[in-house]
Amino acid sequence: MMNVKNVKEMETILSEVCKKEIEQCSYEELYTALLGIVEEESKKHVMDVKGRKLYYISAEFLIGKLLSNNLINLGLYENVKACLEAHGKSMADLEEVEPEPSLGNGGLGRLAACFLDSLATLNLPGDGIGLRYHCGLFHQKFENQCQSETPDFWLGGDEWAKKTEKTYTVSLAGEDYTARLYKLAVTGYEGRTNYLNLFDLDTVDSSLIKEGISFDKTEIAKNLTLFLYPDDSDDAGRLLRIYQQYLMVSAGAQMILEECKERGSDLHDLADYAAIQINDTHPSMVIPELIRLLGEEGIEFEEAVEIVTKVCAYTNHTILAEALEKWPKQYLDTVVPQLVPVIEKLDELVREKTEDDSTAIIDESEIVHMAHMDIHFTHSTNGVAALHTEILKNSELNHFYKLYPEKFNNKTNGITFRRWLLKCNPELTDLIESLIGPGFKKDAAELEKLMDFAEDEKVLKQLAEIKHDNKVALAKWLEHTQNIVVNPDSIFMIQSKRLHEYKRQQLNLLYLIHQYFEIKEGHLPNTPVTAIFGAKAAPAYTIAKDIIHALLALSKVIADDPEVSQWLQIVFIENYNVTAAEKMIPACDLSEQISLASKEASGTGNMKFMLNGALTLGTMDGANVEIAEAVGQENIYIFGQSSDQVIRTYGHSDYCAKEWYETDPNIKRAIDFLTGEEMLSCGRQDKLERLKNELIGKDWFQTLPDFNAYIVRKDQAIADYVQNPLDWTKSALVNISKAGFFSSDRTIAEYNDDIWHLGE
Repeated sequence: MMNVKNVKEMETILSEVCKKEIEQCSYEELYTALLGIVEEESKKHVMDVKGRKLYYISAEFLIGKLLSNNLINLGLYENVKACLEAHGKSMADLEEVEPEPSLGNGGLGRLAACFLDSLATLNLPGDGIGLRYHCGLFHQKFENQCQSETPDFWLGGDEWAKKTEKTYTVSLAGEDYTARLYKLAVTGYEGRTNYLNLFDLDTVDSSLIKEGISFDKTEIAKNLTLFLYPDDSDDAGRLLRIYQQYLMVSAGAQMILEECKERGSDLHDLADYAAIQINDTHPSMVIPELIRLLGEEGIEFEEAVEIVTKVCAYTNHTILAEALEKWPKQYLDTVVPQLVPVIEKLDELVREKTEDDSTAIIDESEIVHMAHMDIHFTHSTNGVAALHTEILKNSELNHFYKLYPEKFNNKTNGITFRRWLLKCNPELTDLIESLIGPGFKKDAAELEKLMDFAEDEKVLKQLAEIKHDNKVALAKWLEHTQNIVVNPDSIFMIQSKRLHEYKRQQLNLLYLIHQYFEIKEGHLPNTPVTAIFGAKAAPAYTIAKDIIHALLALSKVIADDPEVSQWLQIVFIENYNVTAAEKMIPACDLSEQISLASKEASGTGNMKFMLNGALTLGTMDGANVEIAEAVGQENIYIFGQSSDQVIRTYGHSDYCAKEWYETDPNIKRAIDFLTGEEMLSCGRQDKLERLKNELIGKDWFQTLPDFNAYIVRKDQAIADYVQNPLDWTKSALVNISKAGFFSSDRTIAEYNDDIWHLGE
């Protein structure tokens, strides 16, 4: 391979691979050629493993498009870009050729992808283990102001994940299945190459999919890796999730033991060779599966338990009890009968240790609690933000914390700066480099040097111009991809994340209805407002889909009203994904992080937005707490109840949404509008009435108590944006400069120092 870190050599190589001049190449041909070049270059950075190696097991890896990210990490991006431009080709057009891997959904999967990037960047030996979903979650479409789902057929043609000849036999419901390994190279920024190991079945058949994303859930050989999180509203769907999870952990565990033995382990010393991180409860069955496999290798049960506990660690990603997986034992009896005796013996060990039945693995109703197994039989349980971890210790998992205080620790989440700054905001990257040098690309803590320019009006003006350029770029992208025209001179307020009631898109909805009334009454905002949403709702999550419907209906009501539309616009981006996020985040003025305090474990979108110079409007929830501490109260817009207040209200069970509805005229006006004639003219009555009744009769995530405080802080932010633009941009610079702590490089270094001890 030639030295491709040279523009001329790059031109030569591309022409040779494509067998024609670059001008004559299609973007598809160039993409294929560059994929091959990246593959060859990444092999040069594969390093031998000495000591412990990490295996990060996760149901999701939301890796996004990889070409540009890999080119940046390998130091090839600028030369490729210059080479293409010299021959009349555009890097942006080339990027459009690449399909986005549909291997994840939201923050959990994106975090896993960031972690893999940071592991490789820090030269730490660590691979991912997951599944190769053929259609991912789903492709979101909006029809008649409603979300509909179609398969996301992203596989086909040239792929980053390379098929191998390596297979593992996995027993499911008494039948043997052959799990095939696919390996996807993960390049580090000036670092090593690790791998994401994805398992699949050769027998999976997408023709099984019928209308929308429905399919026969009983045809396991054909459906096992069709979709991420298949609909679990029936027994067949719930069983299918167990099939998926066991395929992942069994094939993964077999691979881990095989690799460790090849490196010299006799398995008694497995903890000297392997560290396994269980990312949420989906991979929990790796614990009994490893114990079972070690038993087959002749290791006694008690020793196997001790070994696995030393090897495995668990990350808790939620405070919501319903998100901690629990399976009826009869499901496990059906799908993984070989594991049930192991799980029963583990439950016996727990009952010998404590009389507290609330910590049992198998409860009195024969329900198996996966998180309980994770905490008992790993050596570390971590939360993902300081507030989240304290709530786990003091409230939600307090009974476990009393048993194992030494196991609990915090690892505040982070993001990889290479993708979320260098890749998606090159203009800002160039400005930062011109001010403080290139060191921040490797060490995000160096962003702190930007504070030297907080009073420099020239720099602040440049920063404001870059933000406007990014807003113009987003406007062009929206017009091109969504056929939506927006005003880049308006304030862009963005809420992009999974659609869930605890994230409270419904609070934003009620504010926008309130703003609609204010404009109709002549109380105009200080500047035109563009509210941008990106979110998918799980197919069976009825209220979440109703919230999407209400927002889409409201956007149409506003668009059809010339009096309001000149001041207010709602944009809901169809099929929100990493590619869309890379366009939206650099353009954001006000980042909406408005979950109910105590309910969001961390959030990572909040970090991406602050890194790109957006100010946060948020509750004191998740990592918002640490962001507020970092930037200072004057550089963030905090509102709403505290986590202590919320937890107290839940404890007393005395919240009554209807009282708020009946006593607050602003709340009543906004909620009643949902079923008023304007909304019914373009919305479905059943959906709008159901959402209205949910807000009045339940409002489990306390939208109404925070409503007025939200209005006040949001209106204050809009006023500050218009009246004090220099101060606003100074706050943006402070946010960027303080974003270094939220690098996933820092997070991974902490995991390694405290939990994994890789390479030792």
